[in-house]
Amino acid sequence: MAAWVLGICFTLASSSGQAPPVFVATERFTLAWTHSIEKQRWEEDYAVLPGSAPDQPPVLRALQARIKGSGAGMEPPPDAVLQNGWYIYTPTTTTVPELLLTRSEFTPDYDWCLARRCQPLSNVIASDAGVTRAKPCFGMQ
Repeated sequence: MAAWVLGICFTLASSSGQAPPVFVATERFTLAWTHSIEKQRWEEDYAVLPGSAPDQPPVLRALQARIKGSGAGMEPPPDAVLQNGWYIYTPTTTTVPELLLTRSEFTPDYDWCLARRCQPLSNVIASDAGVTRAKPCFGMQ
């Protein structure tokens, strides 16, 4: 018997609803990328949580972020702590409705990590060199 589970729905913003979303069942994930100019790794941890009431949609909560080094346009916030070469901090905006991921054929793709196992986001959803939406949702499993 199928059950509703929390996860992330990926869609290509340019598809205008023509392509079905790709559902990944997860309650925690890390999104990582390499800064296109400074070549420093950036990682953000998220949780997918149920809505505040049964009729409310799930929410996306930013838990922690890490920057491997610093550079122009990627300065860590003042409350970041340097540990083993990583600036670690809690994002100031913790609840977001969705992530808008700009993807380009000129830069490496995002890494999608579950349980510390990472893969290129293109293994989950193809890139159209535009914006990919990642939104908390319920799906069947």
